[in-house]
Amino acid sequence: MNKPAPIVAELGRPETPEETAARKAASSKAYRSSQTVRSLVAALIVTLAIVAVIVLAVPRGEPATTQKIDVVGIAGDVESTMDRPVIVPDLADFWRVNTAELTSAATVVWDVTLAPSAEDERGFIKLAQAFDADSSWAPQRLNGTAPTDTTSIGGLEWDVYDLGDAGAKQNITYAIGTQAGDDYLLLYGSRSADSTAELAESLVPQIRDLSE
Repeated sequence: MNKPAPIVAELGRPETPEETAARKAASSKAYRSSQTVRSLVAALIVTLAIVAVIVLAVPRGEPATTQKIDVVGIAGDVESTMDRPVIVPDLADFWRVNTAELTSAATVVWDVTLAPSAEDERGFIKLAQAFDADSSWAPQRLNGTAPTDTTSIGGLEWDVYDLGDAGAKQNITYAIGTQAGDDYLLLYGSRSADSTAELAESLVPQIRDLSE
């Protein structure tokens, strides 16, 4: 004997087979929907956990520092190669060396590029000691500019080069040079005349040694 179908309170009567099927389908859909949301939340949590592990696992090194150039050591090698002394700037606390090398073209040159160490200072000065050369060599570095005047620094006479527009492409605003024994020493760059003169004066003892 079959039991009578239960009366559904909302309907006040037993469900028809169609209503029962619709109710079960709706319940199943709601269950699947809730499972999808739970799965998405779980997947998001797992993803965030993986990202956190990766971030924590990546090594945190110190920022790369600019390698200090040993201008004294390089100068020693150049002196051994050339079998003659070269001029080495006294960096003190103001200057840092960007490059220091021996270059060779028609004239062999000891080249050193200096820039201020302080971040609020701008510009550069290149020191070029041209071996077995005189002032006629300098225009090769100064876009053909010849000396236009002279000045006295540290008791030595220095050629002054008025570059004007000729130095604009190389950002060269001022240059001075003097004979250092058999060599010609040229200081040129974008620092002021006073800053260049200060560097020149610090080199005078070495220039006199070369001249003796």
